[in-house]
Amino acid sequence: MRDVAIVAFAQTGHRRRTDELSEVDMLMPVLHQVLGETGLKARDIGFTCSGSSDYLAGRAFSFTMALDGVGAHPPISESHVEMDGAWALYEAWVKLQTGEADTALVYAYGKSSPGEVRDVLTRQLDPYYAAPLWPDSVALAALQAQALIDAGATDEAALAAVAVRSRTDAAANPYAQLTGDVPAGDYLVRPLRTGDCPPVGDGAAAVVLAVGDTARALCARPAWIRGIDHRIEAHGLGVRDLTDSPSTRLAAERAGAFERPVDTAELHAPFTSQEVVLRTALGLGDEVSVNPSGGALAANPVMAAGLVRLGEAAARIHRGESDRALAHATSGPCLQQNLVAVLEGESTHA
Repeated sequence: MRDVAIVAFAQTGHRRRTDELSEVDMLMPVLHQVLGETGLKARDIGFTCSGSSDYLAGRAFSFTMALDGVGAHPPISESHVEMDGAWALYEAWVKLQTGEADTALVYAYGKSSPGEVRDVLTRQLDPYYAAPLWPDSVALAALQAQALIDAGATDEAALAAVAVRSRTDAAANPYAQLTGDVPAGDYLVRPLRTGDCPPVGDGAAAVVLAVGDTARALCARPAWIRGIDHRIEAHGLGVRDLTDSPSTRLAAERAGAFERPVDTAELHAPFTSQEVVLRTALGLGDEVSVNPSGGALAANPVMAAGLVRLGEAAARIHRGESDRALAHATSGPCLQQNLVAVLEGESTHA
């Protein structure tokens, strides 16, 4: 296995609406920043992979237009996943493992503001039994939250405390959309209030990956990917235990997360109730700093929020604020698909 590290991370300031910006307009500053941090030019990148959703953009093959932000010349080795950018990072990591490239650019973006994202996400559901009923993402998350409450795993006050902690921590994050004293608000779907749910917004993120000595030359303290894995639950919600996430636990086990304690965890938990599930599945105690960036409750650019979790965890290692961090990304209703990565600093690696 080749040693692969995240050597640079950049993201937009996440906003409720960016009507004045196209996807390319939103992406270009991020791409320029992440390449600028390493001193690399587009021609120096061995592989490029992106994550986005045509359903959000409202047009087929929208990702080809976003490639204008990367540049049309010189020709590049490029791929795309119709998933959160965390899965694009996984594909890029696999590409680097093959030895066909030594560096990779990964980016993701999403504009949720033009449409009703709660309705758009119903297209992820089983097309025969669930999707025709149009249960939206908040209603499904509320089913999960109620199952946790009924099982005695949490209560509404504990869920509200998760939101308060996350958005208080986000006050130190200049890119967050919601920070500080955000009220619990009214019920959207019981038992979830507006404060238990993620903001709707637009945003983008990008990272640069590099192998071995190339990574060390590009970054003073690379964030080494010590393990990465992703797993999926059954598609039918009715056959799942919504109070648990065995796919997260298995992905974490395969990524080596349980071999040694982590000091930081960036969890992709758009709803407060999902943090409860993930903490249990990952065995995270109070000694672990969970979502110091504020997490998806502070900014949730759909299709980029998972990549942001990986980037935020890596950035803390770059700054020397973490030695061993766990990053998690999810996609689909009620934590259906889950990716876990373990990142370590150079001192830990040595």
